[in-house]
Amino acid sequence: MHLRWLILSACLLVVLPAAYALGAETAVGVAIDDFSYTDTSAEPANQTAAHERRLAAFMAALRQDIGADRRYRLVPSAQDGAAFKVIGGIQKTSTLVQWAKVAVIDVSAKKIVMDKLYTFRGDNDESWERAEIFVSREIMAALATPAPIALAVFEFELDDNTAAPAAGLAAADASYLAEVTGSVRDALGQSGRYRLVDVGSANEKAVKARALRDCGGCEAAIAQGLGADQSLIGVVRRVSRTEYTLGFQVRDARTAAVLARGDSGLRLGADYSWKRGAVRLVSDRLIENQPQQ
Repeated sequence: MHLRWLILSACLLVVLPAAYALGAETAVGVAIDDFSYTDTSAEPANQTAAHERRLAAFMAALRQDIGADRRYRLVPSAQDGAAFKVIGGIQKTSTLVQWAKVAVIDVSAKKIVMDKLYTFRGDNDESWERAEIFVSREIMAALATPAPIALAVFEFELDDNTAAPAAGLAAADASYLAEVTGSVRDALGQSGRYRLVDVGSANEKAVKARALRDCGGCEAAIAQGLGADQSLIGVVRRVSRTEYTLGFQVRDARTAAVLARGDSGLRLGADYSWKRGAVRLVSDRLIENQPQQ
C-alpha cells in the first residue's frame, strides 16, 4: 500500500537523531509530526479544504490529549529532547472508509515501539473525532510500554560427555538441536518482550564451530555487531545416551555482563525431549521473570 510505504520510509529517516537527555525534566519528551493525508477514493467532489481542516483539528486534538498527560511533554523534535517520535498518515480509500497508519519510535533506542494500521468509517467531523480519541489512547499505551529487547539467539550447542573428542555432531543431534533453537526462538518472539535479531550472517569461528559456550563471552560482541541489545546462548549437556541437562545464558551486548541464566539442574529424558525441556526452562527462568533491560 502506498501509505504504508511512505510511513515506513519515514520511520527509517526519523530514527537517526542522537540519543536524548531529559536532564531535570521528569516528563518524557514526545515529538508529534503532522500526519500526511491521501485521498484515493476517486470521488468527484473536491474535498481538499474539508480534509485539511479535519486533519488540522485531528492533530491539534492529538497533541492536546498527549500533552495533557503529565507523564509527557510535547517538544518539536528529537534534537529538542524528544524521547519518542510519533508519525503517521491517513488515507481515504472510499466514500465511507479511511485508513490511519501510526508509528511510535523510541528515538534513543532507535526502535519502533508501535506500528499499526487502523480503519475508521465515515468522513465527517464526528468520525474524525472518534478516530482521534482511539488513536491517542493507542499512542499513550505504546508510550508506556517498553520497547521489545533486540535479542540474538544463537544456535543451541551440544556438550556431549559420552562422545570421543574427535567425533563430530551426528545428524540426529543436529536435527534435535535445530528443533530446540527454533522452539526457543518462537517462545521468545511470541512473548512480546523480545524482537529476535537474525544471526545468520554471523561468521565468527566460535559461531561456526558451535563453541560459543567456551569463548569467554564473545557472543556479546557478536550480538552487538548484529544490532542486538542482548545475546542468548544455550547448551544441551549429554550425561549419557538417555540423560541430559540444559542451560542458557543471556548477556548485555554492550558490556557482556550476564543478565540472566538458567540451568535445569536435573538429569532429564532422552534427546527427543530436548525441545520441551528447553522451552520450559527459558519460559520459567527468562520470559516469566521478565528481567529488566
